[in-house]
Amino acid sequence: MINRRKFIEKSALGIGSVAISTHFPNLLMASSNEKMLKKPLGFQVWTIKDQLIKDFSGTLKMMASLGYQSVEMCSPPGYESSGFGPLMKIKASEMKRIVNDAGLALESTHYGMDELRKHLSQRIDFALESGQKQMICSSFGLPKNSSISDWLKAADELNEIGAKTRKSGIQTGFHNHHTEFEEINGKLIYDSLMEHFDEESVKMQFQVAVISIGYKAITYFEKYPGRFISAHLADWSPAENKQVPLGQGIVDWKEFFVAAEKCGISNYFVEMDPDTFKDSANYILKL
Repeated sequence: MINRRKFIEKSALGIGSVAISTHFPNLLMASSNEKMLKKPLGFQVWTIKDQLIKDFSGTLKMMASLGYQSVEMCSPPGYESSGFGPLMKIKASEMKRIVNDAGLALESTHYGMDELRKHLSQRIDFALESGQKQMICSSFGLPKNSSISDWLKAADELNEIGAKTRKSGIQTGFHNHHTEFEEINGKLIYDSLMEHFDEESVKMQFQVAVISIGYKAITYFEKYPGRFISAHLADWSPAENKQVPLGQGIVDWKEFFVAAEKCGISNYFVEMDPDTFKDSANYILKL
């Protein structure tokens, strides 16, 4: 399984490498008394996986005490090599009960492309039994030197997978990393994928951390309306050249949430280092 940390760590490119223009007029017209976040605030378990695996229930309750209301898991079988193996002993219905008892909802999980290829039926059953509504492909796992044909072939596979999950009432999604914002033949891989994915079978989970290399989420919310179902939240400080708690970096979160609501996003998951979770929740929940 690809190490996801390398995709969200600080980038030497800095924020000034790409000039982005946005076209959302009057984004900040909402009442100052109206909460910007209109969906439950969630977190992704990847960065706290060691603690989670040692104490599954206790870690979830700790996160709920910080104000989080939902959790996005990593599929234990698909992430076994990344340390999630011990959670494989927890049955889907039991996982749902533990999560709910902690005061959280479980609607989304990350799956590896290989397990979706080889064990889709079992993963759909797991998702249904645990109450999930979204199955997110975390990465295609392609080599660094892959051609655009390789990317589009994988996109075709995910289109087929998404068509099958939809029949069971589950939406397939795709999660970007910094890699998808590299160019092949002068065109962003991300744009090529968006043109190739079936709009109904595969929705997108936007990784806000690409702000570190100059790409703003709302640019893509506007460019591809109706194509997004969730987002991973992160913030970036050019001065410190690192990720910082939400609200302490350069992301305009009021602008972000207005745009995200317009494009139909239903889940928000903070994914940063553990020491940012408390301050991030405090900021977003008061926004």
